[in-house]
Amino acid sequence: MAYDETAYRRNAGDEQTPADPAAYRNGVASTDFRSRRDDSGVRLTEPVTDAYRRGDDGRDRLGVHIGWEIVLLLAVAAIAYLLYRLDPASLRRPALDTLLISGAALGLLTLGAGLSLRAGVPNLAVGPIALAASLHFAENGDQGLVRAAVPALAIAAAGGLVAAVLVLVLHVPGWVTSLGAAMGVIVYDQLRTAPVAIQGTYDPADQAFYLFGGFALLAVIGGALGTVTSIRRMVGRMRPVGDPATRPGAGAVFPVLAALVLSSVFAVGAGILMAAKSNAPVVPGTGLEWTGIAFGAALLAGTSAYGRRGGIFGTLLSVAGITLFLDYADRRTFDIALFAIAGATIGAGLLVTRLVETYGRPLPPAGVDDEWTGATQGGDLPETWSPSTASAGRSSDQWDLGPWGSGR
Repeated sequence: MAYDETAYRRNAGDEQTPADPAAYRNGVASTDFRSRRDDSGVRLTEPVTDAYRRGDDGRDRLGVHIGWEIVLLLAVAAIAYLLYRLDPASLRRPALDTLLISGAALGLLTLGAGLSLRAGVPNLAVGPIALAASLHFAENGDQGLVRAAVPALAIAAAGGLVAAVLVLVLHVPGWVTSLGAAMGVIVYDQLRTAPVAIQGTYDPADQAFYLFGGFALLAVIGGALGTVTSIRRMVGRMRPVGDPATRPGAGAVFPVLAALVLSSVFAVGAGILMAAKSNAPVVPGTGLEWTGIAFGAALLAGTSAYGRRGGIFGTLLSVAGITLFLDYADRRTFDIALFAIAGATIGAGLLVTRLVETYGRPLPPAGVDDEWTGATQGGDLPETWSPSTASAGRSSDQWDLGPWGSGR
């Protein structure tokens, strides 16, 4: 019996000879799990966890955030230099006080937008709420700051609570719920047919440094806490994994409540500061331009549009840059619409989102091997493959081969 008999020959159409010896460990009959891959094409040696699919299995790589924040810092310095060249008095008191109050107001809006993004329930009503608070303060400011602010804060907190309950009970996307709330607030804003003169005498200029400093402290502490894996997971319970309609469980209740209530309260504070620093009447409108600017600033700061990632100093720097640019554009009489600025910042923020999502992912956890050198790159196991049936089928087929087989 020669080795070229039928029993010793392989049909070239049945199996391909591997080009690399390592492929023998990677074939169909292999019991090694290194040939299996997850949905993203990553080769696995251990089961994939939900945390890995979320991207939460490990600390984010903060290098991309640090690099981007350096770029933001340089941009802020450049705009400040241009503003100083145009008018040196703009960076001295009393003009500096107005600039700081504007920064604190925009900062509160950005904090609300960023917090709701990180929690997976973007609050699109922050702009209309801020405009409503400005109109309310303009009409009732003569009663004093506390008496004018407390009702607005209570109504905003109650509205945020109702929106959170709808999101949690019905398990619907937060942006849809907050958009409906924004429409309701816009009705209140547009009940006025003429600009509303400011009745109060409250002037926040004396507290300008404290107000902006408070915002800066909240922004930096919030950004630092967002880098802690356990806190990030707790806040992001509402972010979907797999089927977005699947209920996230009781762990999502507190983050959703806190995000929507706090973002609404921050918007009220921003609206009061906007009205208090202004000498002109408050003009009715929609307030959606401020929603766009707030979310654009949050995205530009390095907060991912998916809510998963964020930097530490990005919010502070992006708010400072936009505030300086708005003042510079006003002094140069550029006459740029706020909606145009909002659209531009959101567009730039989406590019930043792709940057941080691409380079900010944590390193693969133990058990994930991206560099396996087997020659068979398409070694995925067929869905209907069964080791026992395949082995049995192969054994029975071999007995039919050769001169003594029934298939001869």
